[in-house]
Amino acid sequence: MKTQDFDFNLPNELIAQFPAKQRASSRMLHLDGSNGQLEDTMFADLPNYLRPGDVMVFNDTRVIKARLFGTKDSGGKVEVMVERVLDSQHVLAVIRASHAPKPGSHLLLANNIPVTVIAREDNFYNLYFEHKKTVLELLEMYGKLPLPPYIDRSATVVDETCYQTVFAKHDGAVAAPTAGLHFDDAMLTKLSEMGVIIAHVTLHVGAGTFQPVRTEYIYDHTMHHENFYIPEETVTAIQQAKNTGGRIMAVGTTSLRALEASVRNNDGVLKPGYDETNIFITPGYQLRVVERLLTNFHLPRSTLLMLVSAFAGIANIQQAYQHAISKRYRFFSYGDAMLIEKKYEI
Repeated sequence: MKTQDFDFNLPNELIAQFPAKQRASSRMLHLDGSNGQLEDTMFADLPNYLRPGDVMVFNDTRVIKARLFGTKDSGGKVEVMVERVLDSQHVLAVIRASHAPKPGSHLLLANNIPVTVIAREDNFYNLYFEHKKTVLELLEMYGKLPLPPYIDRSATVVDETCYQTVFAKHDGAVAAPTAGLHFDDAMLTKLSEMGVIIAHVTLHVGAGTFQPVRTEYIYDHTMHHENFYIPEETVTAIQQAKNTGGRIMAVGTTSLRALEASVRNNDGVLKPGYDETNIFITPGYQLRVVERLLTNFHLPRSTLLMLVSAFAGIANIQQAYQHAISKRYRFFSYGDAMLIEKKYEI
């Protein structure tokens, strides 16, 4: 299967550069993977597609201020983008500089944070923050919010609120779980009052989520690793729902990845706890946990487009995306939503 099979032409003006004025005011395209039927609706109509006993699984990661600017020993300028916080003093990061810093060299970030370059690992650097405060404390104090590369502007105070879900709890992501951005407190309350079960996982989204697949064949692509955590109460809620006819909806591809990774890592059993995954879900992959997916529209040639194609079928997704373009839906992180019913193989 070739990467070019997951390419499409998207007019630049359909890439949402700003959030909606109200979180729940976006449009929503409903795709039934069993027959390819499409329905144009609004995100506010989401409760109409749910019933008591259904489970919705949200990713409660919180986006950190992962961008830092500074200088090298030589005085040259650097930009550091934290990819993953390893512990209270160490991170994996991408460094942009005119000349790549060598292991053993030093950086000064935000005029306040001495950093030692420990090692280089492929495209990432292992950095040691030499400060009495923790990495997360320093990022909150001095860092800048990392907006996606297709948003052609700097982050503002508005983004610090809007590029964060209302249920964000655990620091660690460098990109938002964007399907969750549509939800406000009123929508969550309404769903709970309906009898919909709200559950959570935590997967710290990495910058690799924005990287296109550059290999000719998709199976030659190397997936990035991400950490995730599944609470015991989430596993219990899903098991009870499956026993009583409730349906499982992943809110976002990251929630789906965490659930399916847990099953794959544990011989077909969904288990609570911490884990790591580089799961690559492509057409032909047998999904075991989730029947429904709420997501946004994804980049051409991306692993996320391949994931939704696995979920709903390649032809269905191609048709849905062309429909969305013709109807002027807003794409990517600040864009509109898509509710997908899983395609079942006969």
